[in-house]
Amino acid sequence: MSSLLFLGAALAGGVGAALRYAVDIGVGSLVGRRFPWGIFIVNLTGSFALGLVTTALPDEAFLLGAGLLGGYTTFSTAMLDTVALWRDGERPASVFNAVGMLVLGLVAAALGMLLGAQF
Repeated sequence: MSSLLFLGAALAGGVGAALRYAVDIGVGSLVGRRFPWGIFIVNLTGSFALGLVTTALPDEAFLLGAGLLGGYTTFSTAMLDTVALWRDGERPASVFNAVGMLVLGLVAAALGMLLGAQF
């Protein structure tokens, strides 16, 4: 990997993290913060986009996938949200967050790959 590609991926990761924050704050301000809908949406759209990118643009997959989308999506925050919901007695919401994100994330990635294969 060239130094320029590494730097590009690092910068793209920073942009992805800023986008994640903006989406999370924006969604939270629209629907409230009782359930972590912002991070849920971030991870679903990121799964879709990664499926699309790796299929339609394999040469750009590292820069866009590991860089931009790696910074945009967040497994650790999703799991922390799941544990916090459980701890706060929101057991159904906690299970929905964990299972729903996994199942819908897989569906989103598969749809992204199906769409990407069209290009």
